Amino acid sequence: MILAVACLAVLVALALGVVRALRGPTVFDRLLAANAIGTGAIMLLALVGFLTGRPEFLDIGILYALLNIIGTLAVLKYFRYGSLSHPGGEEPEES
Repeated sequence: MILAVACLAVLVALALGVVRALRGPTVFDRLLAANAIGTGAIMLLALVGFLTGRPEFLDIGILYALLNIIGTLAVLKYFRYGSLSHPGGEEPEES
């Protein structure tokens, strides 16, 4: 019963994250909402895996967490430098 309530709470948090992603005034608000949605999905995977007795869902959640981090860093690099192939290190030139 308590785990079902936890799943419901995570689903509510995911819905609020989707609303934030759609209404966010800036790109960074949307990116933060997408990251929160990814974290909520990982929590939901862990809860469902525990409820169904399938521990391999945790492995899928860990993989999704790594993809979430790499995707967030890639989007931030793109918005900072304008290209993913930029070597980084120095600040972009102001034009």
